[in-house]
Order: sequence, then C-alpha cells, then structure tokens
Amino acid sequence: MQIYRGIQHPELAQTCALTIGNFDGVHRGHQAMLALLHHEARQRGVPACVLTFEPHPRDFFAKVRQQPDIAPARIATLRDKLAQLEACGISQCVVMPFHAGLAALTPSAFVKEVLVEGLGARYVLVGDDFRYGAQRAGDFAALSVSGQQHGFEVARMNSYEIAESPASGTLRVSSSAVRHALAQGDMRQAAVLLGRPYAVSGHVVHGRKLGRELQCPTLNLRFGHAKPAASGIFVAMVHGLDAQPLPGVANFGVRPSLDANDVNQGQVLLETHCLDWPSHLGAEGGYGKLVRVELLHKLHDELKYDSLQALNQGIQRDCDDARAWLAARI
Repeated sequence: MQIYRGIQHPELAQTCALTIGNFDGVHRGHQAMLALLHHEARQRGVPACVLTFEPHPRDFFAKVRQQPDIAPARIATLRDKLAQLEACGISQCVVMPFHAGLAALTPSAFVKEVLVEGLGARYVLVGDDFRYGAQRAGDFAALSVSGQQHGFEVARMNSYEIAESPASGTLRVSSSAVRHALAQGDMRQAAVLLGRPYAVSGHVVHGRKLGRELQCPTLNLRFGHAKPAASGIFVAMVHGLDAQPLPGVANFGVRPSLDANDVNQGQVLLETHCLDWPSHLGAEGGYGKLVRVELLHKLHDELKYDSLQALNQGIQRDCDDARAWLAARI
C-alpha cells in the first residue's frame, strides 16, 4: 500500500475508487466497507484509495476550543490503522493533515479541491452517517449532487450490525461501540466488534529499567496519544519476538506508581512483561524490535502503590492471575 501525506504528490494515481473517514480501529463495519470498495475498484480498473485524517478532526477542535473532553479516546495508532487498511486490500492511503484551512472548506470546495482535483475520484463510497465540509454541512444528498456535476459515482453503505443474542437483538458496529467495550474492559466484546483481538504494535523502546530491579523486565511501546481507549492491567500475547507468541502481563497507561518525569516523560506506554522470556533473545533482545501486543483479558485498572515493595507484590499477583487465566483456556 502506498501512503501519502496530503494530496500534493505527483506519484498519486490520477484516478481512484475512494472512501473517506477516520477509520479508528478498522472494525468489522470498516472492513465490510473496504471489501466493497476493493470490489468496485477492481471492476473499474482503478486503485482502491482511503482518505483519512491526522489528527482526528475532533482532536483538532478539542485543542482549538480548549475542550479536551470532546476529543475521542483513541483506539489505534496511525501505524496500526495503516497496517489494517493494507490488510483489507487498499492500494493507497492519503493521510490529510487536519488543520484550520481544511476545516474551513465548504462542502463544494472540499469536493472540487480534494476529491476531484486532488484525488481524481471516479467512485466515492461513504457511510450512512457521513458528513463533510465546514460545520459538517455536507451530507450524502449533497455529495450525490456534486458527483453528478463532476462525473463521479456516489454510493452509500448502511450500518453494519452483528447479532448480540436472541434476547438483545443486533448491535451496530462502530468506533464508538469499540471504545465503549474497551473502556469497560470487555476485551471479548471488543474482539467481536474488531474481528480480531485488540492489539497495539510498535518498536520496543528503552524505559527506566525499573522492571529489571523488580525482576520483571518489560517491553515498552509508546502509544502516541494521550487518551487511549483502553487502560489498565491485561493478560497479553506478544507477537514478533519469537517463532511463537509469548504470553505476558501488560500495563497500558500512565503508570501512576512512577514519577511522571521519568525517561518517557509521563507518556502513555504499553509495558509488557513476558511470563517466559526465551533465553536465546538475551536481556537486550527486545529493543528496537517491531512487536504486536494483543490484550486478551483485563485484570484490573491501574493501581497506585505506596512503595516498590508493594508494587512488586502487585506485579507478582498479576503474573499469577495471568497464568491462571491462560491455563484455563489451554
């Protein structure tokens, strides 16, 4: 998959089949839409293209208005979003920097400057709640009119629903539903909505090395967003270090028992302790590696411990609980 920052690139295909959205999490509803886009692109002999935004538009407006509460909890990093888009057969992804100029474009200007002149869209697929342009004034009806004016087809995909149970009926799959499941620590429901276990990937970075002092070394991944959709202590599975995934315990959050001025400067981290570290990797074998950590089951929220001894005891309990949970499922 070719990835472009913005639309000012001569390498961009001159025409495409396009869908537009934030695609946070790339859940099963997104996957169904991307499968349809891929099919329509093949029918027309053009690349399947996704137009997405970074930062998330709601992040941008939260900062401008100084209202951090309106920013959405982030399900996935940009890296993980792009990896999932590629797995869905997308040929090219355009990541548009969301800024005041883009936010001010009228719906007609957005269509003309971005979809037509920038991307050469011949087919545009959107969701049933799609809005665009300044003040979110554009909707599906307006996009259809613009399509007739500029010569591209417009299609709409209805909400994707899954059966919850005979008693409760169906559930609309959405990023909001995934965020809710993660906030509740319901990793099973999150996996159902995503179509895969919830996971975070990244390169292993150096930390304070406190885990070594506690006889519990960790693999540290920076999340890159201050407001993750999930947080707490989890049973985890680490992919990318050995031939087989490695079971572990992960702390996802801000580590309230530690000094916020540590080497990672209070950033959100995913810290994972592998329960059985392969000896052939050595003590330094994880650094710099690109790994994917699946969060399978939430043990509890982050806790603040009063001492390193109490922290160490808490870590040992978490390791024991993780082993018990994994043993019950083997």
